[in-house]
This record gives sequence, structure tokens and C-alpha cells, in this order.
Amino acid sequence: MSTSWDDRYSTEEYVYGTSPNDFLSAHAEDLLAAHEGAQHVVCLAEGEGRNAVYLAELGAQVCAMDSSKVGLEKAHKLAEQRGVKLQTEVVDLTTAQLPKAHYDGIVAIFCHLPSAGRAHLYEEIAASLKPGGFFLLEAYTAAQLERNTGGPNDADLMVSQAELVRAFKGYEVQVSQEITREVNEGDRHNGLANVCQFIARKPSARQQRYQFTANRGKASHKLRYVEGSADAGGDCTLCKGPLTNDD
Repeated sequence: MSTSWDDRYSTEEYVYGTSPNDFLSAHAEDLLAAHEGAQHVVCLAEGEGRNAVYLAELGAQVCAMDSSKVGLEKAHKLAEQRGVKLQTEVVDLTTAQLPKAHYDGIVAIFCHLPSAGRAHLYEEIAASLKPGGFFLLEAYTAAQLERNTGGPNDADLMVSQAELVRAFKGYEVQVSQEITREVNEGDRHNGLANVCQFIARKPSARQQRYQFTANRGKASHKLRYVEGSADAGGDCTLCKGPLTNDD
């Protein structure tokens, strides 16, 4: 599916190393501890499996998704070396349909897609998380273009804090920042870097609110359904009235 990434991963060495991303490892145990029983997690654009294997070592049931079959084969090899199991799936994340309300956690580490593909993926992430599930992301921002320490060289592939806040409006945001930090993940991610870090949790079922609007003044009618969050208790949120253009 992805010749360029297959070529990149066609080496005995692990291009980005075998240790997990620092941001993920700083938060993973606490995020997983919030769920009782088995935690189902998917790692997007997971490449050679370093983050997925780490989460599996923490006890999660992990699916690693990537466009590179070669990368995911190396992920299985790493998992075998570490004594854990992974599910893998070769996908194009710009068009992928994720299972609905399936995952307790979704992780995206340096997942750089075109802006239109990211918009699609954000919608899939929101639909695929269970209530109470978490989304964790670290990616390069446009400021990284001025450096030579990793990441793509196309501004359209970069991620911003603002777009994430918009995409996950109504979520409980735990971390949302653009910072400069040292990234040391193999030869291709090495040195001072500009990154966006984001963690948000989907509202639990009792916190969700629902609203509907319809364009009744037009020849063809469309119904819009929006899920967000609200305080528990109070009036039925189905009766809050029509959405505004800001919703």
C-alpha cells in the first residue's frame, strides 16, 4: 500500500528505535488505569511497533495500524521478542473506517496526514472511542519546518493545537500544548523539535448531550446530529433548542 514507507522500513534496524515515545510513556499507565479489565487500544501510523509493543507490555490489547506491511511485520517481530502479542492492520488512515465505540484508547504518535485526511481521521477517532476513552497525540507543528530534526517538509501535513481543540470540542482535555522539546527516536527524529501534545477523554455516557437541527427551509432536508458534553443532571438536553453556527 505504501511503497515509500516499505522502503524506509526495509532494514534490520528499527528506524525510530524500539523504545516508546516519551510523551506516551509519561502518561500511558495513568490513562490505562482509568479502565477496569482489558483495555483495547489502537496505535495509528504505528510503523515498526515500538509504542504498540510498550502498551501491550502494560497489559493492553493493542492493534497497530499503518500503511506499511513491512513496518507491521517488524512490529510483530518486536512483540515476539518482548513476549507480547499484537493485532496489526494495513490501512490507509485517510479513508479508513474504524470500528464504532470499540476502543478504550487511541494513540497517534507522529501521524502526519494531509489536512483533509486528518479531518476524516478525527471523525473516525471520535466515533471509535468508547465513552470515557482517551485520545493521545504527539506530532510536529508547522514551526518544525525551520528545523532539520525530523518530520515532513510540507506544512499541510503538520498538526496544530487549534485544530485538535476544534475537532474534539466537548471532550475533557487533559493536555493541549505546542512546545519545543528534545526528541530522540532514532536517526530520523533526533534533536530539538516543535511538537503538539494533546490528550483528551471522551465524555462518559451520562455526560453526553445530543442536539438536532434540520434545514427545513430548503428543498432537500438534512438532519444534523451532534454529540457533545454537559454537566450531569438538570433538564433533558434533547430540549436545549437549535444549534447555532458556532456549535
